[in-house]
Amino acid sequence: MARRGLFFCVRPRFGQCVAIVSALAVTITPLDTVRGRTSVTETSETHFGFKTVPEAEKAGRVHGVFTSVASKYDVMNDAMSLGIHRLWKDAMLDWLAPRPGTALLDVAGGTGDIAFRYLDRVKGNGRATVLDMTESMLVEGRKRAEAARLSSKLDWITGDAMALPIPDNSFDAYTISFGIRNVTRIEDAISEAYRVLRPGGRFLVLEFSQIPVPGMQKLYDLYSFNVIPRMGKAIAGDADSYQYLVESIRRFPPQDAFAGMIRAGGFEQVKYRNLTLGVAALHSGWKL
Repeated sequence: MARRGLFFCVRPRFGQCVAIVSALAVTITPLDTVRGRTSVTETSETHFGFKTVPEAEKAGRVHGVFTSVASKYDVMNDAMSLGIHRLWKDAMLDWLAPRPGTALLDVAGGTGDIAFRYLDRVKGNGRATVLDMTESMLVEGRKRAEAARLSSKLDWITGDAMALPIPDNSFDAYTISFGIRNVTRIEDAISEAYRVLRPGGRFLVLEFSQIPVPGMQKLYDLYSFNVIPRMGKAIAGDADSYQYLVESIRRFPPQDAFAGMIRAGGFEQVKYRNLTLGVAALHSGWKL
């Protein structure tokens, strides 16, 4: 299958990568063929926001959401969170405390926010790879990288978090911010994170979560369901995509349950930190 693209997103050392975006086209080999993984099925079901859908449909629906909002993604993040998402991402890098000379994989990295922060922390002495299933999000990230003169330190890959087109033991750190809740099988994404990390590597997740105070959670729900979709319509011209994003947050496991999933995936020293009363949370685990 070929699709139109805008730039090369894969460097030669990722020989197993399945998508190469060029000025002409992108050739995509089915990920399950490459990785030998059990594919999502037509009969199994999962959630897409509050809807129940066949597993085989979810990735395409999520792709449609982020294709629709890609050009306004950063603007909407600022509007929805009043800019607080920037502080959360800074907190993620504070906890990661990356060392110079290391390699980062940022999954669902879209427009490059985490990768750019990582390169700033290591003073340019490191390499970041941004992987996202949505080409239009990577296009926006590439534009930002070129404007910031960071292109030489970045690789861009179109791929699936459940079947990473990357060799084992390749990275020192794996980050994913506001992306893991959109994965069809979260357990598969965690397993893949463990596989591609080197021994001693760090797994760090930033995701919307649950406020442990019921009254505060109710107020947050009122804001989320009544304001955010309308804001999406006004800024991005798309209320439905932001309705899904709000619903997907409510379907994501609470902090302790998600920490248990990370432990089940093989990670050790699993911890989490609530941010802004639990509106978001940082989760950390180590491959030891």
